[in-house]
Amino acid sequence: MEAFFRTHAYLVEHVNAPVRRGLMDEIDWTDRMIGIKGTRGVGKTTFLLQYAKEHFDIHDRQCLYVNMNNFYFQGRGIADFAGEFYRNGGKVLLVDQVFKQQNWSEELRRCYDSYPDLRIVFTGSSVMRLKEENPELNGIVKSYNLRGFSFREFLNLLTGNDFQPWSLEDILQHHEQLARQVLSKVRPSQYFQSYVHHGFYPFFQEHRNYSENLLKTMNMMTEVDILLIKQIELKYLTKIKKLFYQMAVDGPKAPNISQLAQDIETSRATVMNYIKYLADARLINLIYPYGQGFPKKPSKVMLHNSNLMYTIYPGKVERQDVMEAFFVNSLWKDHLVNQKSHEKTYLVDGRYRFLVCDASQPNHVRVEPGVIQARYNSEVGLGDKLPLWMLGFLY
Repeated sequence: MEAFFRTHAYLVEHVNAPVRRGLMDEIDWTDRMIGIKGTRGVGKTTFLLQYAKEHFDIHDRQCLYVNMNNFYFQGRGIADFAGEFYRNGGKVLLVDQVFKQQNWSEELRRCYDSYPDLRIVFTGSSVMRLKEENPELNGIVKSYNLRGFSFREFLNLLTGNDFQPWSLEDILQHHEQLARQVLSKVRPSQYFQSYVHHGFYPFFQEHRNYSENLLKTMNMMTEVDILLIKQIELKYLTKIKKLFYQMAVDGPKAPNISQLAQDIETSRATVMNYIKYLADARLINLIYPYGQGFPKKPSKVMLHNSNLMYTIYPGKVERQDVMEAFFVNSLWKDHLVNQKSHEKTYLVDGRYRFLVCDASQPNHVRVEPGVIQARYNSEVGLGDKLPLWMLGFLY
């Protein structure tokens, strides 16, 4: 136990979190069982350590961070360890990468039933379905998603500002005033291309090649998050990777399921399952017509964020595709985005129709009445024309 406390103190003391994530204030930290899901590379470990740093002295033994990667837990379950921590005055146990322990959900349930004054906060992969696949956690766990940096967070980090998020309704009603407030302090256009290229994953701050780091992360998403958590045999890994790459290079469009099944030599049903796993891993986004969803065929498949596009097929990146990926990814956290096949406009929350378009080429855009233009190459909008970058302030 002493070794864990020493590691905890060192990690908390040296945690580097220059941007305070908005999720920190969305969570009710009084809940006894909190699950934080997120894809690899979005900063789940940093988030836990930042919470400990904000709420406890580094030598306060009421809070302890542990990582299930530690081989110690191959011989001892979370519940037994938590019991020892609890009996010695522990109040908050932060468990990183909980899925690395076998029977982790049963272990957490034992903790919940046995130690009524112990709060547990754990992190896991976005692929995990905490309640659907782990009935023992039903009714006791509060689940949250930690996302990559928004454009707002990226801008705050690079400029030292403290811009706050806006709601979609605020943007639609007051985008001209809001844009001018930001422009009085910084020019978003000077940072926007950097964000869509390499700003979504916090590890862009590390002194390593970003694309190589992201490729490694993408491989870990398939090799660990999908195969391990979904318990898929290793021999099928190449099929999943080939499917992902094929959809990526095809660009955002409706998938030809029969052709993809033929390409990776498997059934249509298996292709649909793999597509869902890739979406759960936050490698792709699935866009459906309004009122539809999985297991129906999506009307469009696109990469989850624009950074992935520049990494997986840099020679084929189309600017319009990048901007639409930014649009969908920015809205994805709190809003429903739909689109019919062969239509250019997106339907948001069943209410608003959006067209993503280039403000520098107005003569190329035909817009129907009632459609909101989200325009790139624009800093300030007017009426139903708003700058696309502003949607990066939604979280």
